[in-house]
Amino acid sequence: MKIGIIGAGNIGGNLTRRLTALGHDVAVANSRGPQTLTDLAKETGATPVTAEEAARDAEIVVVTVPLKAVPDLPSGILDGAADGMVVIDTNNYYPQQRDGRIAAIEDEGLTESRWVERGLGHPVVKAFNGTYAQDILDRPLPAGDPGRIALPVAGDDAAAKAKVRALIDQLGFDTVDAGGVDDSWRQQPGTPVYGLRAGVEAVTEALAAASPRRPEEFRGLVSPHQPR
Repeated sequence: MKIGIIGAGNIGGNLTRRLTALGHDVAVANSRGPQTLTDLAKETGATPVTAEEAARDAEIVVVTVPLKAVPDLPSGILDGAADGMVVIDTNNYYPQQRDGRIAAIEDEGLTESRWVERGLGHPVVKAFNGTYAQDILDRPLPAGDPGRIALPVAGDDAAAKAKVRALIDQLGFDTVDAGGVDDSWRQQPGTPVYGLRAGVEAVTEALAAASPRRPEEFRGLVSPHQPR
């Protein structure tokens, strides 16, 4: 497939490495421009592009940037993608650590991925957000191996979710259907499944055990001048 990756950090870089090794045609972009991606391009054979070009003709687009940067992505960033293009959202909300307080998440109760959808103007499938980046390189295993790690995948469109799950299987991981985007709070930071290296059964149990109350360390701080 033709795959666009927006964000070349730990997750984006390692997905570029694995997906090109599997024979996919990968275009990768970051916020600093394609000239800063020459080493990754030489290593993998991926095509370094601007963010505006990453989705061109792509069947899958991976958005893997800091959550606070989503509103700053260029307008029309998904224009020119292939019909039926699927967006994978790998992002997490770290209000105290990185992103600052996002009112729509804190006050409206939006899941992180629903907020990303608003910013992109396109449905997303949430995956890889609780995955250690190095595991993408180090822990793939063939289907049926008892040590294979399972990843939760949430999305509203059954066909889009199936496409993402098939790609993750190709990468060497099992998947668990985590429901729709409004259910994706079950895999947000601070939940039992976040960062869990385990198989299908344990991941399924962890998703079921999640609490909708966001842990204190993953909640935005309220200013003394704001009503609580």
